[in-house]
Amino acid sequence: MCIVPVAQASVSIEGTRLIYPSSEREITIKMTNEGTAPALVQMWTDRGDPATQPQNADAPFLITPPIFRIEPSKGQSVRLVFAGEKLPQDRESLFWFNALEIPPANLDTDRSSMQIAVRSRLKLFYRPANLPGDAASAAYQVTWQWVSAKGNGYALRATNSSPYFVTYSKLELQVQGKKHNLGTGMIAPFDHLDFPVKGLNSKAANSSLVYRPMNDYGVGAEQTVSIH
Repeated sequence: MCIVPVAQASVSIEGTRLIYPSSEREITIKMTNEGTAPALVQMWTDRGDPATQPQNADAPFLITPPIFRIEPSKGQSVRLVFAGEKLPQDRESLFWFNALEIPPANLDTDRSSMQIAVRSRLKLFYRPANLPGDAASAAYQVTWQWVSAKGNGYALRATNSSPYFVTYSKLELQVQGKKHNLGTGMIAPFDHLDFPVKGLNSKAANSSLVYRPMNDYGVGAEQTVSIH
């Protein structure tokens, strides 16, 4: 029997997401090798296609250095520069930052092993200056209402009227003592997203929704709202 362990990244990236204010000439991304061996890290950005590779990356950002070796217990700072592109100025734009960690060759000759490259993928938000409102409070201002789900049943519709992307790491609907896990989700600026509720064939009056948003610094405070 061959058992392949789950690969875990040794190189950590500071933060859970990246914010690029349009007023900045560049931002700095800090990385640390928490492993016991050197690692080679290659980085690129994309527009949302996970299959994008460094050679065809088309997001408007430059990374310096784009590839580097990082020793154990050492850190590395990376510069991210907006290369210029006409983006909407009334809302955030979403891109993705990729860091591919390539492990060193295994020198253990007693057994063979599979070398697995591990990719970390973070959301990268381009934030124009002078947007109204506040990114931290946008998730708490989303409105919720019942709508008919595609096919049958009902769904909760989340409407985001702000210019910021809103992301939830937890969505739990409570109906008459029963909990319905709605998963996670991200709502684009000035858009809505429907969360189907399995096993619910009618609108649940006097239900409540427990949610936990993600903010610029990680996980925000959990809140409960009534759904009518």
